[in-house]
Amino acid sequence: MNITNDRFLSTRQIQDQFFKEQTKAPINTSGTGSFEEILKKTESKAAQGSVKFSKHASDRLATRDIVLDDKQIDRLNDGLARAEMKGIKDSLMIMDQLAFIVNVPNSTVVTAIDSSVSDEQVFTNIDGAVIV
Repeated sequence: MNITNDRFLSTRQIQDQFFKEQTKAPINTSGTGSFEEILKKTESKAAQGSVKFSKHASDRLATRDIVLDDKQIDRLNDGLARAEMKGIKDSLMIMDQLAFIVNVPNSTVVTAIDSSVSDEQVFTNIDGAVIV
């Protein structure tokens, strides 16, 4: 706040300064959103209890060319909420032709398996299963 001639700024002057400071940031009108906007949106979803993916699970999805759409992510979030209500700590979640091991307290997918993997049909260290 600037004090000039031993006078305080008027509320109008403070309001003008406040709005000028808020409009200094560039506005992205391209429709795709800046990296910062996308990051903030992703973080806000995570703050709302959205499921996260461990590096291992992300690698598994990438190597098997599995891309989850928003509806599938919503289904995983629904399954996560249901597992939390039942007190499950480590859950097997089955969706479409995919299976996920999810650490419920951390809201993290630990690993992902698709139906083409025939040698990984046994799941250990889980205390519940959710079909989403």
